[in-house]
Amino acid sequence: MCAALVGGMDRLKREYVTEAKKNGVKLKHFTGKERKISQSLGNVDFVVLFTNKVSHKARKDVLDAVRGKDVPVYMHHSCGISTLRKQLGEVVG
Repeated sequence: MCAALVGGMDRLKREYVTEAKKNGVKLKHFTGKERKISQSLGNVDFVVLFTNKVSHKARKDVLDAVRGKDVPVYMHHSCGISTLRKQLGEVVG
């Protein structure tokens, strides 16, 4: 299973990836500062979007990229490890 995480803190990237790996998920992390996230997104099973650490333009770019692909997008205001852990638990089971 592959997922994309958009937003979050740069200093927590390693922890985000480690937490996803524990749940059997390969994680692609984008800080939201990249020029075009949609080109790098690829085929993902779901997207987790941390809205407090991402620009409106990046958010719109991601939503436009997954529109019509039947890819669920989970938006959270907080960007902590526990938020990602909880979301991964709900999706992966």
